[in-house]
Amino acid sequence: MHPLAFQLGPFKVTWYGVMMATAFLAGLWTASRRGLRDKIAPELVLDLGPWLIVGAIIGARTLYVITFWREQFASKPLYEVVMVQHGGLVYYGGLIGASLAVIVYTRLKRFPIWKAADVLAPSIALGYVFGRIGCLMNGCCYGRACDLPWAIRFPQPPDPTTYSGPPPGVPLHPTQIYESLLSLVLYGFLAWLYRRKKFDGQVFAAYLICYPVVRSFVELFRGDYPDYQRLFGWVTPAQAVSAGILVAGVVLFFLLARRSGDVDERLVKPQAKG
Repeated sequence: MHPLAFQLGPFKVTWYGVMMATAFLAGLWTASRRGLRDKIAPELVLDLGPWLIVGAIIGARTLYVITFWREQFASKPLYEVVMVQHGGLVYYGGLIGASLAVIVYTRLKRFPIWKAADVLAPSIALGYVFGRIGCLMNGCCYGRACDLPWAIRFPQPPDPTTYSGPPPGVPLHPTQIYESLLSLVLYGFLAWLYRRKKFDGQVFAAYLICYPVVRSFVELFRGDYPDYQRLFGWVTPAQAVSAGILVAGVVLFFLLARRSGDVDERLVKPQAKG
């Protein structure tokens, strides 16, 4: 665990920040290249970058504040809500915020939203590969204790009185690596699907279906949730949200597939003359 990448005077750069920046850059670049298959100008995708960053940060921070209000913010000054540099982002909030930003952007540019969603979907999974490595370096999203050969141990904190990270010296599931590797597999699948998709929105809907399964599986090994946050004693907040995202993905998939089928049928079916 090495949270600090480097420091220039009072200016500190964390590995989490470096990995998040890498995630956005890698995601946007691959999306811009992928869009060429649908004759989407790379500039259109790259211009979307600032919208995605702002939307993702606002959404991720908002959901984090809502989820951890009692532990992190109830007894602190209100301005701590916007202190993102102190840590505290939730992925699903970022996904929702970025999705809203895409909706606004495509409306302003009068660009088909589902084409944009398909171009971005594989890159979301790729960005998550780097994001979870940032979590590992930061010591967050850690796993439960285990005795497996690939278990990892976090070091002793320099100041135990203010430490709130993983238990030092205890072998833990490397949940960050689990999710990073599974996201890399998901990226490969979605990139493959993009070249074979049958209708606009198919790749994005597939992401909404597949990622919750990946996330819910990894959540089984997470050890950073307090017991009172687990529904029915074992369901984590992320698993509860995953269930809703998966259902939304399935509904979206069938709605878009049916709409595409209806359009195809109108194109090939002769119109009756009255």
